[in-house]
Amino acid sequence: MAQSNSVRIAVLPGDGIGTEVTEATLAVLEPLAKRHGIGITTEVLPAGAFHYQATGEGFPESSFKAAEAADAILLGAMGWPGIRQVDGTEIAPQLDLRFRLNLYAGVRPVRAIPGVPVALAHPRARDIDLVLIRESTEGLFHSRGKGLVTEDHAEETLRITRKTTEKLSRFAFLLARRRAQTRRRKGRVTLVDKANVFRAFAFMRGVFDEVAKDFPEVDNAHHYVDAMALDLIRKPWDFDVLPTENMFGDILSDLGAGLVGGMGFSPSADIGDDHAVFQPAHGTAPDIAGQGIANPTATLLSAAMMLDWLAARGAGQGFADAASELENAVDAAFGAGLRTADIGGRDGTAAVAKAVAARIGG
Repeated sequence: MAQSNSVRIAVLPGDGIGTEVTEATLAVLEPLAKRHGIGITTEVLPAGAFHYQATGEGFPESSFKAAEAADAILLGAMGWPGIRQVDGTEIAPQLDLRFRLNLYAGVRPVRAIPGVPVALAHPRARDIDLVLIRESTEGLFHSRGKGLVTEDHAEETLRITRKTTEKLSRFAFLLARRRAQTRRRKGRVTLVDKANVFRAFAFMRGVFDEVAKDFPEVDNAHHYVDAMALDLIRKPWDFDVLPTENMFGDILSDLGAGLVGGMGFSPSADIGDDHAVFQPAHGTAPDIAGQGIANPTATLLSAAMMLDWLAARGAGQGFADAASELENAVDAAFGAGLRTADIGGRDGTAAVAKAVAARIGG
């Protein structure tokens, strides 16, 4: 991306609370963009379960093409339990985006936010600040829609390639290096695998170790996934950047979210060489959809990640400054007593947007 003060964002609100948290986030981005003198043009695109129910298309090709052409993609949440494809699976355009745009790095920050209750009573629980990087295009998800099913058995194939593992590992080390600079501490990358049992993970570990040699200033280690599940409860503050296979990352990222307040506080990004999608890690929450109580914090923090990524791509320093201010505004709002329903409070979706927007420029 060339140096610019204006970007175009493809917006896919989706289904259920996806539409609500997206609306709240766009309401905050407007004053933020104005304050930092950056141009953000949004284009809302149809996709999702209810669009499939109405038209027979879960992700129209026109929506995909428009998203592909945008500078970044902001997605709410998609899918609905009662709306299924012919094979019984849910409508999931977000997965289509990952595979079609080769978004191999699923970035899942896990950070304790001021004022938000954490799950652990340990005094260091408020120091939790790590990033899971879920490889998002292969692993066990490689056989999505292609698994073998007979009367007697079913098979799914796990696939790990050298090319993608090299990219994932390099992404992890570069992120750890950047985090070390901003946090003034040494970076550490810990590969999460199951190399003691599966040859595919031993292969993944070997490729990771090769890439690690290019980053001597960053510590590196390995951790078996079962031990990591234990240690994310015992001592999550010891970890920094955790790259892992697709399914392992899918599971561990939810565990991580549970440590710091739940899915409503869990932002995410799916990043490739040329494209990126930013979305909350939660789903469409049919049980609370339409009630105005959905927590938009994960989407707000995902938008901050989007602005930061755009800045790194050459959009300009204003985007980096806006990203930092948005994250700080979220922290300030909750630190001052903002409390959403998912953590026992009464502040609804609009109240969160208002409280965060009030701290822009404050």
